[in-house]
Amino acid sequence: MDKRSFLKKASLLGVLPFTYPKFLGESDGSSKINKTMSAPGKNTQSPADFWETIRSQYALTTDYINLESGYYNMIPKPTLERLKSHMERVNLEGSHYMRTQLDKDRRETSKALADFMGIPSSNLIITRNTTESLDLVIAGYPWQKDDHVIYALQDYGAMKVMFEQVVQRHGLTEDLVSVPNHPKDDDEIVALYESKIKANTRMIMVCHMINITGQILPIRKICDMAHSHGVEVLVDGAHCVGHFDFDIKDLNCDYYGSSLHKWLAAPLGNGLLYIEDKRIAPLWPLLADYIEDRSNILRLNHLGTHPAYITLGINDALNYLNTIGLARKEERLRFLRTYWMDALRDIPNVVINTPWEPHRACGIGNIGLSNMSPEVMAQRLLDEHGVFTVAIDYANVHGCRITPNVFTTTTELDHFIKAVKTLAQS
Repeated sequence: MDKRSFLKKASLLGVLPFTYPKFLGESDGSSKINKTMSAPGKNTQSPADFWETIRSQYALTTDYINLESGYYNMIPKPTLERLKSHMERVNLEGSHYMRTQLDKDRRETSKALADFMGIPSSNLIITRNTTESLDLVIAGYPWQKDDHVIYALQDYGAMKVMFEQVVQRHGLTEDLVSVPNHPKDDDEIVALYESKIKANTRMIMVCHMINITGQILPIRKICDMAHSHGVEVLVDGAHCVGHFDFDIKDLNCDYYGSSLHKWLAAPLGNGLLYIEDKRIAPLWPLLADYIEDRSNILRLNHLGTHPAYITLGINDALNYLNTIGLARKEERLRFLRTYWMDALRDIPNVVINTPWEPHRACGIGNIGLSNMSPEVMAQRLLDEHGVFTVAIDYANVHGCRITPNVFTTTTELDHFIKAVKTLAQS
């Protein structure tokens, strides 16, 4: 199959054919992801028909409109069918598979994922989620008493809790910043983190995309600044992989963690951790491994017995993303966010908590109402209008996070827009 094209000539029934390359050991050996949009004229469907076809490849409930793809990005039917086949294979081959094939498949999957991320496979491990990835660094770092760390109020709760634990355990000190929802420019964000750096600062944790607002931070500029002070940077990229186009190496960070069950739409239980070469050896693993070479990143990747078929689904998620094209997906997600944000921009009582500039956000946005709490807003959206989202009410963010997906239609967003206008007037 030509992995650089998605749309094939439709059958007489109008059904889009969808086939994957055979998986590891049976495939054509190609895992390169198409990050560019297909050239005009190569597709037989209009953009509207294209996205309707993508929507048809998801099993969607009719009970509500799902605008909460941020927590878990449901996997499409083709990926789900492949997941079932992996499960059947592992169950059929049992211990023979686990002893003779699992490690080979994990290595090949890791290589495909590393290629997609633009990094050597020797710098990447497959984890179960972002929390595991970042906690491995936070808990495994060789802290010394009085070391200083910096992170933000808007960071994800699990990682903040882990930092609180290592602060107590190792006698560290910490400073928190609060990232403005509408920064003036990149320099304001960089200066905010730089203002907290001290002589004993060892690490800054920063979100690539803030999960509660969708704001994309200037990671390269923050990393360059931090490194000029001898400070390491741990990046939380939970919402970024498969969401918009970037290469980890270009960020110049020391560590990068992400969840693959979010915007890559891989099966639940997949994440990644990137570690820069010189940062691998000092870390201690969460679970001990037999590997003694401290420079080998796999020393940090012992999982014990685990559901192997979940890992196999990563390659299928990469292949599915390739059928869309990452640039095309990024453009669509940004269009959907802009669509509803522009429609609600000047409505009385509406508060937008996400930056307007295209480069500062992609598919995630946050909207609040000055006449009701986020919790009430979310409940009324669901109960009265059949729209499911999530309330956010902390760290200077008071509203509902709105996360459309590739299966979301503008008709559904029109319904959401009308619902918000109704609530804003109540």
